[in-house]
Amino acid sequence: MLFFSVLSGIIVACLVPFLFKLGRKPASIIISLVPLSLFLYYLFNFGITDNLGYSESIDFFPALGVNLNFVMDSYALIFALIITGIGTAVFFYSSYYLAEHPYLDRFYIYISIFMASMLGIVTSDNMVIMFIFWELTSISSFLLIGFKHREEKSRYSAWQALLVTGSGALALLAGILLLYVITGKMNFSEINAMPGIIQSSTLFLPAMFLVLGGAFTKSAQMPFHFWLPNAMEAPTPVSAYLHSATMVKAGIYLMARINPAFQGAIEWETTLTIFGGITMLFAAYMALKQSDLKRILAYTTLSVLGTLTLLIGIGTPLAMQAMLVYLIAHALYKGTLFLVAGAIDHGTGTRNIDEIGGLRKFMPITAVAATLAALSMAGVIPLFGFIGKELLYGAALEHSLFEYATFGAVFLTALFGVVAAGMSGIFPFFGQAKYPNSQPHEASFTMYSGYAITAFLGLLIGLLPMIVSGNVTKAVSDIYYNLPLADSSSMYLSLWHGFNLVLFLSLGTLALGIVILIFRRKLFNFIRKINLPGYLLPSKAYDTSMSILIASARFTTKVLQNGYLRNYITLILLTLLVLTSYSLFTFSDLSVISLYHPVTIYEIIIAVIISISAVLVIKSSGRLQAVAALGVVGIFVAVVFSIYGAPDLAMTQYSIETLTVILFVLVIYKLPKFLDYSKFSHRMQDFFLASAVGLTMTILILMVTANEMPTEFKDYYGQTSYILGKGRNIVNVILVDYRALDTFGEIVVLSLAALGVFALLKLKKDDGGSE
Repeated sequence: MLFFSVLSGIIVACLVPFLFKLGRKPASIIISLVPLSLFLYYLFNFGITDNLGYSESIDFFPALGVNLNFVMDSYALIFALIITGIGTAVFFYSSYYLAEHPYLDRFYIYISIFMASMLGIVTSDNMVIMFIFWELTSISSFLLIGFKHREEKSRYSAWQALLVTGSGALALLAGILLLYVITGKMNFSEINAMPGIIQSSTLFLPAMFLVLGGAFTKSAQMPFHFWLPNAMEAPTPVSAYLHSATMVKAGIYLMARINPAFQGAIEWETTLTIFGGITMLFAAYMALKQSDLKRILAYTTLSVLGTLTLLIGIGTPLAMQAMLVYLIAHALYKGTLFLVAGAIDHGTGTRNIDEIGGLRKFMPITAVAATLAALSMAGVIPLFGFIGKELLYGAALEHSLFEYATFGAVFLTALFGVVAAGMSGIFPFFGQAKYPNSQPHEASFTMYSGYAITAFLGLLIGLLPMIVSGNVTKAVSDIYYNLPLADSSSMYLSLWHGFNLVLFLSLGTLALGIVILIFRRKLFNFIRKINLPGYLLPSKAYDTSMSILIASARFTTKVLQNGYLRNYITLILLTLLVLTSYSLFTFSDLSVISLYHPVTIYEIIIAVIISISAVLVIKSSGRLQAVAALGVVGIFVAVVFSIYGAPDLAMTQYSIETLTVILFVLVIYKLPKFLDYSKFSHRMQDFFLASAVGLTMTILILMVTANEMPTEFKDYYGQTSYILGKGRNIVNVILVDYRALDTFGEIVVLSLAALGVFALLKLKKDDGGSE
């Protein structure tokens, strides 16, 4: 059932075209019930019944240890509930927000696949299966970010997100393979049980940095952060779902999930602390420079992602607890604020915070939800964000690595977070009324119901933290491998811890943030004038590298793919000539070649016929004669195969030669009647190239026949072809069994080429003369 629940989003995506035949509105409601059903399934089967650690396994590729292993533990459950819970709000919200969009059905297909992919990531125990779902999120998010594909900015942002996260995915795949080389295991549960073997391996650092490459690009850590603000070109529901609650947290999920394998290594802790800290502080500062609501929220999301990475780097049980609480609190308040930004844009026609204010009179329900979310984001008691901020300060104070720097960065980030919360969730609804649209209005029930619930949950869980306390404690044990559950039982969450340093720090941050908000105009004007030089911006480096890549592609195309068949063949033969000659004269002993071989009379006859036919090919004045002579060459080469005990090759050669002659005749029939001989210089060039290739191949064959080398492959195929493939012809068994997929691919390519040729032959001119 767990496996089915993961794939249900993909099943729904396949059914969307049929559901939309019922009508757009009924289809939207039916599809939106899917994430709600999954949320209730996870909640009542795992969250309430305490049926955690549940697993399912289906053999997929057991020879390589790649199987469909799915596990639902406390850590996976938290993510699964966030994915389906926020997903429910987003799906219902989209049914109204995109109600008139002509491609609403496509939107539901993409986002359903995305939801299934995220569920696959967080529940997969096998790293290869996790990676497949990881890539599915990249592809589906590419389609969602570029949903408004007619706009250049959307296409640019989608490509940028795909290239950055896709490059990181390649690094992640390499990291997974290195971990497999080190441990011989593919499952998280098995790999995490071998930290000693992993950290003592010489491949430890390459594996660690490659895994972090995938996690950092996915979670937009510095210097790969720039794709996330640009991805705000996507529709608001996409921003809320992908960029606040789910996809960008996939990297965080991976770092925490693999943490037991790397835990305790100074390289692991230092890397996460430095990159997380820089991302956290830089993004919080950048949020203050923005005036667009979605970009403010995007940068604050970046800041939280950096904070979560920093907490994993700190690595103490308290830091892990803070990470999980911050993760849940952020999903609730940021999901709310993103959806609120969409409602403001929908109701006023703008998201610029300098152009809107006093909207509470027109959007009272939205104003209440936004205020609750903003207060949670600022860490105001009794919202859930307050608990998260207290835990964050507690983890920073007990951290010994970069102690003062870490605490200073955390304090400044929290301070900027208070300011950003006021900018995005308070000021649009309070103060002087201003709005460019003369008729601002409240969002519909289907829009505000989702974000009103998430905002209220932030208050409810803040007042009653015991609702999530048990799962958070168990999740700390899941991702903190050496921590027995009994030792973590004292980590239950509570709203009030008395008057202590952490409380005073929280109150001080809040008070200082309010002061900054009061005098914000001069501060914002000053901050917005400060810009980094272009050469220091990673986004500029990305643009420069893309320009170089495109220029090199154009140059390569112009030189190598210029449309002249002569050039293609010349390049192929030159490559063959250079590589083969280099290997022959560098690694081979040419003295073993013997020029004396006994020759029979029929071999002389065959050689003479082949030679005469080859001369006729060159000297023929008509195309048909040349083709016929070429066919004779091929047929007698097949005769040689037959004589020397290779009947299968001979039959293949007969078939190919027959087919080649027929095709050539058909093509010649369609060619124009005139002849255009090549220049003398070109013919001389062809002569020398052909002679060099022929001489090289002759030497190569003489080397092979004079010095037969035993290989493991030859012995293996000889010993196993009949046992495993049930065939006495080794070549056939290799083609049909050992290289079955390769052969199948070749057949597909040839079939498609044949279909293309057939389509070209059937192409006819219409009445207008165009084809």
